[in-house]
Amino acid sequence: MSPALAAREFHVSPDGNDRSDGSAGARLQTISAAAARAQPGDTVIVHAGVYRERVTPPRGGESDTRRITYTAAPGEKVVIKGSEQIRGWERFRGDVWKVTLPNAFFGAYHPYKDLINGDWFTDRGRPHHTGEVYLNGKSLYETHLLERVLNPQPFALSREPAASTWTWFGESDDKETYLYANFHGRNPNEELVEINVRDSCFYPAKPGCDYITVRGFRLCHAATQWAAPTAEQIGLIGTHWSRGWVIEDNEISDSKCSGLTLGKDRQTGHNVWNADRSKDGATHYNEVIVRALAAGWSRERIGSHVVRRNLIHDCEQTGICGSLGAVFSTITDNHIYNIWTKRQFVGAEIAGIKLHAAIDVVIERNRIHNAHRGLWMDWMAQGTRITRNLCYNNTAEDLFMEVDHGPYVVDSNVFLSDLNLSDMSEGGAFVHNLFAGKILSRPELGRTTPYHHAHDTALAGLSRTKGGDDRFFNNVFVGRREPPEPPKKTANSRANATVTGYGLWVYDTREQPLLTGGNVYFGGARAYARETDATEMAGDRPAVALVEGADGVFLVNCPVPAAQAVTRRVTGEMLGRVVTANLPFENQDGTAITLDVDYFGNRRNAAKPGAGPFGNAMEGSARIKVW
Repeated sequence: MSPALAAREFHVSPDGNDRSDGSAGARLQTISAAAARAQPGDTVIVHAGVYRERVTPPRGGESDTRRITYTAAPGEKVVIKGSEQIRGWERFRGDVWKVTLPNAFFGAYHPYKDLINGDWFTDRGRPHHTGEVYLNGKSLYETHLLERVLNPQPFALSREPAASTWTWFGESDDKETYLYANFHGRNPNEELVEINVRDSCFYPAKPGCDYITVRGFRLCHAATQWAAPTAEQIGLIGTHWSRGWVIEDNEISDSKCSGLTLGKDRQTGHNVWNADRSKDGATHYNEVIVRALAAGWSRERIGSHVVRRNLIHDCEQTGICGSLGAVFSTITDNHIYNIWTKRQFVGAEIAGIKLHAAIDVVIERNRIHNAHRGLWMDWMAQGTRITRNLCYNNTAEDLFMEVDHGPYVVDSNVFLSDLNLSDMSEGGAFVHNLFAGKILSRPELGRTTPYHHAHDTALAGLSRTKGGDDRFFNNVFVGRREPPEPPKKTANSRANATVTGYGLWVYDTREQPLLTGGNVYFGGARAYARETDATEMAGDRPAVALVEGADGVFLVNCPVPAAQAVTRRVTGEMLGRVVTANLPFENQDGTAITLDVDYFGNRRNAAKPGAGPFGNAMEGSARIKVW
């Protein structure tokens, strides 16, 4: 390697100097200064401290072997914050304090003038700013009236109503911004009080900054905007329409909207539905997809990211989201929780992981709980594999498949929320899962959505979603002995009604039939009407429970499938081809797929694989460690 191409290390420390050369003995002071110098192959090593800056890398690497790496120094705690500490509070009245800041303090971006808005966003009848106030690391609740700071009342929709009485209010004029906060007897000048001032912590200003690694940081406090699928999706950390990032071993929290984004750019459309209501949102999004393809949306230019072992929490829209930009990526071993806890605003984009166009995406071994939706695959999930995930205590459902045409695979997952699966798609294979809650089946005939050529972003066609054409093999269903819910009344025929219940009977009226085999039903869950080899267990519903402790997360009273269950090893050949896309089930690289690994990564018995996610590990066990 020539000297000009030799990889360099740049060291950063709070006591450094940005005029230094960045060597270990002459460190830089800001990560941004190192980013300005770093070239493909270089590594930026950040030492312990708090860095209040937005890192905006001006360039990326050249390949997987010549990437630019940003990493916390081994064993050192490095925090990147989109906030600033604020002192100079004055008592206003009672427990309410006030601070006055010049608008120049915020520079080019002012979070207390910037209102959250965007396609599919609903403000619940009041304004919301991207700014936020934190007391000792805990965010307060914004209110739009000073009276509700002076006399706060619990917000009933919050998952933490008591916390919702810690409130703040902001207003601005041409010169100054005034913030009021109820600190409940605390003196803010003696505590750590911070406010959001930056729209991100780590995000390129332009697309095409490829092959970047971000490792080992604590990233928090960002005034992020609503990340609609038809908009540029700016997260607390995000890839900005690039390729080949590795985001690993970070803690990402306290984003006003989204934590980590793998999303689209602004050029292909930015909140286009709000700008033009003459067409419906689905039509607008189909047009965004066409523009993205014309601009180079392909495997060669976009996606192929690795997101692994991150702790993501306390974000009010998504933990991870990506419209079009997550294609060919892997999202593994992340712990995501407390997503949409405050619930002051709402919208159609809220989930632990929310992806549009999860083409050849692998979502594996993630723990997602205390969210609205757990996993939401919206449009174009094709070649997707969702495997070995743990989902629980999500208020909508654990998994929502929306207007996808397949093929996609959902295998060896543990779904424990009240509603496990909302299936508004077709062409899925559900294999070796534990469904301890309800399933919703619904077609969607009002929208036409894309499907693609195999392992490609290129469009193959558009179709409505009839529902059905799914495969369910070797799953365990746990029900309640209660009358089944009647189909929701609809102007459409019975075949097009929404049906919810325990077990596969909810698909009985779908126009496209299921393929089934080896499924086991407990506690009154009912089989599909055409299912010939179902095993229905007598007795009451097993008292399935999850116990979280310092030594791990345990599943208690998990039902043990009957030995007589007619299970067999599931292969792509057995699953066949989906109707709409006319494609087979196979691995992301196009090779033949065999679903023979259980939740723990152990090889299943080929002759008798057993039903449910745990293979033979659960036999005779009432307590199973699942995380």
